[in-house]
Amino acid sequence: MYLCRAPKNQAELDAYYQLRWQVLRSPWQQPKGSEQDELESQSYHRVILDDMGNVIGVGRLHKSGQYKAQVRYMAIAETAKGKGLGRILLTELEGIARKVGVSSIELNARENAIGFYLQLGYKDQGFSHLLYGKVPHTKMSKHLNHSNKHLSEKSEALQTLWHQTIPLSQAMNINICYFDQQQLVTHCDPGFNKNLHHTMFAGSIYTLATLTGWAWVYFALQAYQQQADIVLAEGNIRYLAPLAGVAHAQTCQTLVTGNGDALALGKNARFSIEVQVCCGDKTVALFTGAYVAVLKRDKLMLADK
Repeated sequence: MYLCRAPKNQAELDAYYQLRWQVLRSPWQQPKGSEQDELESQSYHRVILDDMGNVIGVGRLHKSGQYKAQVRYMAIAETAKGKGLGRILLTELEGIARKVGVSSIELNARENAIGFYLQLGYKDQGFSHLLYGKVPHTKMSKHLNHSNKHLSEKSEALQTLWHQTIPLSQAMNINICYFDQQQLVTHCDPGFNKNLHHTMFAGSIYTLATLTGWAWVYFALQAYQQQADIVLAEGNIRYLAPLAGVAHAQTCQTLVTGNGDALALGKNARFSIEVQVCCGDKTVALFTGAYVAVLKRDKLMLADK
C-alpha cells in the first residue's frame, strides 16, 4: 500500500529533497542544493510513502498563472520503479491543479519519460532545453477538464453577481474554482494584485478572503429557499507571510459554524467562517469573518403578520 500526500514534517521534507537530488542531480555530479529553486515556498509538494514510511516518490506543482501550472522534479526511487508510482504522483498533482483552478499544465520531460507522459494525455510540444549540456528535455502540455459538479451553474451565477455588483471582484478576476459542499476554493489574477515588492496587496488578500466566506454563506442559503442579503458584520485577518506567488483561498465545513435555520423563523442567520489564504501548500493569511444573512424586507413583513 502506497500513500501520496504533502510532507508532514521536516524529516519527510528532507527525505523529499534527498530523493530529488539523488535521482535528478547526483548522476550529473551536481551539489546538494541544486535540486531546489526559488519557487519552493510557492509550490505544492507531494511524496509517495511505502509501508515503512520511506519516501520513494516525489513531485512538485507550482502555479505560473491564475489558470496555468508547471509540474517539475518528478522522481521515483530506483528500487520502486515499475510499480505505477509515477502515475499515482501525477494524478495527485493534476487533482491539486484542478482544485485550485488550473486548466493547463506544462512540464519538461527527459527522453526516457516522454512515452509515460504521452500515455497520460500530454502532448509533445518539441525541444525545450539541454540540461547541463547533456540531458535533452522536451516541452509537454495537457489541458485539464473540470467536472461540472465542481463548477456548477450556481457558482457561475455567483461569479456573475460578484462581477456585476462588486467592481473590485471583477478587476481582481475573483472566481470560484472548486466547490463540493464540503470545501470551497477561490482564486484571482496574480498580476493585477501585486505591489511594487512583487507580493500580493494586503487589501487584495483581505478581499479574496472576505468573498470566499461570503460565497460559503451564499451556497449554504440555497437549501433554505429564503431571500436574504449577506453582510459581513466583522472581519479579522492575520498576515503570516508575504505572498509572492499565485494565491488561492479556501474554507471547508470544519471551519464554519452557523446555518440558515433562523430564516424560517423570520430571524437573521449568523455564520462564523475561517478562511485560509494560501500560496502553494503554505498558508500565508488567516481570516475569520462573522456574516449575517438578513431577511429581505418583504419576507420580514410576512413573518410579522
